[in-house]
Amino acid sequence: MTRSVDVQLSAEGRRFAIVAGRFNSFITEHLVKGAVNTLTSHGASEKDILIIHVPGAFEIPLACKKLAQSGAYHAVIALGAVIRGDTYHYELVCNEAARGVMQASLDTSIPVTFGVITADNIEQAIERAGCKAGNKGTEAAMAAIEMTNVLKEIEVGR
Repeated sequence: MTRSVDVQLSAEGRRFAIVAGRFNSFITEHLVKGAVNTLTSHGASEKDILIIHVPGAFEIPLACKKLAQSGAYHAVIALGAVIRGDTYHYELVCNEAARGVMQASLDTSIPVTFGVITADNIEQAIERAGCKAGNKGTEAAMAAIEMTNVLKEIEVGR
């Protein structure tokens, strides 16, 4: 007989860190608001949410890894915005930010969720920061909440 684990989306009693890139802050500030609103609406206390700002998306993974290693947080949420320019720099930053965030999570066994918008233009970024295409900060916070609960169930189910 198979067993399925379905978790509740409760952030009550959990501590979260948010790492937000300052580059393109006119976008990332909306991502941070979306993430904080999601966490608190699912039971997290504002005192249990830390927001750290770093220069840009490339610096996000290191801050995420340090926060995850600290043992002080149940999950870390990476937020930023990278908008395509005329050079190959976009691909480098996007790929390394994504790789670094995933590696931080794997190295620490703490959920580090990815809410870094990668957009071809400003309009796409705006749409993904709370307009037509939802809010990637909200989505990353939901994933963080769910993963904290999934990991708790995995620990209990041993």
